[in-house]
Amino acid sequence: MTAAAFGGARGARRIAVVSAGLSNPSSTRMLADRLAAATAKQLSERDIEIEVDVFELRDYAHDITNNLLTGFAPPALESVINAVVSADALIVVTPIFSTSYSGLFKSFIDVLDPDALTGKPVLIGANAGTARHSLAIDYAIRPLFTYLHAEPVSTGVFAASSDWGASADNVAPLAERVDRGARELAEAIARREPAKDSDPFDPANYLGEGRSFGHLLGGLSGE
Repeated sequence: MTAAAFGGARGARRIAVVSAGLSNPSSTRMLADRLAAATAKQLSERDIEIEVDVFELRDYAHDITNNLLTGFAPPALESVINAVVSADALIVVTPIFSTSYSGLFKSFIDVLDPDALTGKPVLIGANAGTARHSLAIDYAIRPLFTYLHAEPVSTGVFAASSDWGASADNVAPLAERVDRGARELAEAIARREPAKDSDPFDPANYLGEGRSFGHLLGGLSGE
């Protein structure tokens, strides 16, 4: 996990960035960083202080698998889950495998409580070798977050291999798509009051409301 804070004065907000890249370094992480930086810049221009937490799912792959098998989140994964569900907004980026999101990305989504992302603004990013996979954002990833009652912004940002380096597409440059998506996410954040951290001992967060019982026990065991 990496974290960064950006200046401002109109109420601090926090963005959780989830990158599902498998290699290190990865173009998935590169795209996630660009989306996060552009969103922070947009919020700074609105005089809104922002903190960004970045999570590489590859670092938690074994914990995610164990959570799926046992129903309990190890402490490190529990910290990621808590950061994601309590953030003011999400930036999620996945590589495209077999015309859809990666298995690691979907497995992480599966360990979240089904209601945990309700109403949360989300900026979706994806990357693949060719632009032929760009529609995966709208036919695979966006419906996933819509099903979870999150609020994906209109622009999804796809990056193909041709979008990086000197051979980048000059017709619709990646930078323009990044800025458009970041602006939409910043506007969605600015319209909302800052998110409040949930109380793990609040009865509303037990068994089916908020986090799952497995998540709750996982969090307590890590204290």
